[in-house]
Amino acid sequence: MDALNLPPFEYKITKSGTNNLIFDIIRRKYVVLTPEEWVRQHVVHYLINTLAYPKSLLSVERGANYNKLQKRSDLCVYNTEGKPHLLVECKAAHVPITQEVVKQVSIYNQTLQAPFLVITNGLQHYCWQVDFRTRQFQPLQDIPAFSPEGLNS
Repeated sequence: MDALNLPPFEYKITKSGTNNLIFDIIRRKYVVLTPEEWVRQHVVHYLINTLAYPKSLLSVERGANYNKLQKRSDLCVYNTEGKPHLLVECKAAHVPITQEVVKQVSIYNQTLQAPFLVITNGLQHYCWQVDFRTRQFQPLQDIPAFSPEGLNS
């Protein structure tokens, strides 16, 4: 797998037939190790180990309806009231972050209404704070660290 622009973490990999599997600490099971999953697992561990988000507030590939279509978020951090706080879209390292990707995730977030939006391919990371009232996206230098007070505002 590609080296990423995220801190390394201790991972567990096993094999099933021709597939490599990586242990997902959120779903508590081994999942197929794709290039996108490699990025997602790095982000999960970054949020927990570096930014101090409680593991219990993270959800991987949870479904939501948007325009009568079932969509799945790569990773969502919820606040303590169960509302989306931070939506993360992961792409494989070789996939460029284009305006089309940003648009796709922004449209999807209109349903979830997460105030923070992150798009990453493991090499490049983009984060915005979203104001749904004014429909403005404020670019942020970094993904906000966990703060119990900031989660429910």
